[in-house]
Amino acid sequence: MLLDRYLPRIEFDSYEDFKENYKVNVPEYFNFGFDIVDEWARLEPDKKALMWVSDNGEEREFTFTEISKLSNKTANYFKSVGIKKGSVVLLILRRRWEYWVCATALHKIGAILIPGNLLFTTKDIVYRGNVAAISAIVCCDDDYILGQAEKAFGEIPTLHTKISVATRREGWTYFDDAIKDFSDEMERPTGEDATKSTDTILVYFTSGSTGMPKMVCHNAAHPLGHIVTAKYWQQVQENKLHMSVTDSGWAKFGWGKIYGQWICGAEIFCYDFIGKFNPKHLLEIISKYKITTFCAPPTTYRFMLQENMEAYDLSSIENFCNAGEPLNPEVFNRIYEITGKKMREGFGQTEGTVLLANFPWIDPIPGSMGKPSPIYDIRLYDNEGNLCEDGDEGTIFIDNIDKYHPTGLFTGYYKNPELTEEVLGGKAYDTNDVAWRDSNGYYWFVGRNDDVIKCSGYRIGPFEVESALLTHPAVVESAITGAPDPIRGQVVKATIVLANGYTPSDELTKELQNHVKKATAPYKYPRIIEYVSELPKTLGGKIKRKEIRENN
Repeated sequence: MLLDRYLPRIEFDSYEDFKENYKVNVPEYFNFGFDIVDEWARLEPDKKALMWVSDNGEEREFTFTEISKLSNKTANYFKSVGIKKGSVVLLILRRRWEYWVCATALHKIGAILIPGNLLFTTKDIVYRGNVAAISAIVCCDDDYILGQAEKAFGEIPTLHTKISVATRREGWTYFDDAIKDFSDEMERPTGEDATKSTDTILVYFTSGSTGMPKMVCHNAAHPLGHIVTAKYWQQVQENKLHMSVTDSGWAKFGWGKIYGQWICGAEIFCYDFIGKFNPKHLLEIISKYKITTFCAPPTTYRFMLQENMEAYDLSSIENFCNAGEPLNPEVFNRIYEITGKKMREGFGQTEGTVLLANFPWIDPIPGSMGKPSPIYDIRLYDNEGNLCEDGDEGTIFIDNIDKYHPTGLFTGYYKNPELTEEVLGGKAYDTNDVAWRDSNGYYWFVGRNDDVIKCSGYRIGPFEVESALLTHPAVVESAITGAPDPIRGQVVKATIVLANGYTPSDELTKELQNHVKKATAPYKYPRIIEYVSELPKTLGGKIKRKEIRENN
């Protein structure tokens, strides 16, 4: 078990014991490719690493030995085209199995990996390519993204290598052909080429409320921060299948589909569907392959519940998790009724690993995101900088980072020391997320600072109103945003997706408004209701409230 090498202690008697005594040993040199993937291959050559299934019936299962050898061939090819420690490579690979191979190869070299998603336009690729000075791009078999990338090529001077997987295309090097003649052995780099735990290996582009996307840096120790994510929140089990529903272009992929899971020795299950998410197909996949631990955004669960979830055998799942958006109590309760399992919500950001979660010693409460991870010193501060009392809303901060930089927390913004100093140069890191804590130490999400609605002097968090709406049978999904109002400043607006059998009407609008007035404080009811066929979302399942606000 590799965990013994990084955790002085693995088992804990209580949450308090866990919070007080959990520690992770970070060596001076750590390389995920060699120290985890290759080490599992050495210790247990037949140990299974990845089960990959596509929606057209393809199926491939990989051992750590196979991932090790394929990543060595890939790393040797990458080096042959000039990719070295510090080179920047953009991967847009959806959920293709080649992502795990390429990521492992880049980590072995010490190159910097940037995950990208299928929604990128040419402008997005050009911006990222130039601001990060990418050397290479690896793309999946998607005509749209390949076309967008081709239009960007001439505008990125540093880009010299273009690789396609699963499809041959003029102007691209085909991945299988490129690596086939290279050695499946690779010596671990030494000296200046060796990877220190403090070296940058991963950059996520993340958008705030203003400005262009920022480049969030994670160092080589970042995967060790995800031990808490995988073992103590998702509760993955060695040699058992873990499934997280996400695309490789998002930080949640790092949370749920590679780092902590492989350190813990779990086998990752990947369902590589193309196009629109189909909850019926997902339920069939879970039932067929007997997944042990499962993690998905609340959106996924809501649509699974629309598909007569009771008809599928989900008995193999020992732990249900959710992240990406707050979990509405109604969804929690329905999953509990069907499966007998209490879902374990987790909260975090692209900038870190799981910050708060419902860990094994915690009895999950519907709507609560649980308690702080032992890695982070989580505090709530009010607008005047005072610590919040129980019951008071405040912004979530990671405190005391001037004394200790938590393993897994981002190290700054790539090529932007000024912004890094502004955000991380003080005593605490401001997450810009608002929550409150109850008398039992559970934390309750209110909303992003940008999303909190200020109406007639009241502060209204979107999550509570969305949860109230979801208890009405007509509502599948809702997004609460603030709409401008000349008298109140802002009023609450609900953008709603209706369940089958319901149609928009003035009567239904009034009924939903009255429903919210009874389910929560009356002043929080939505004065404006708009009905839509679907909500705008990222590929990771997060609702794009900013986009809805901009269209108000």
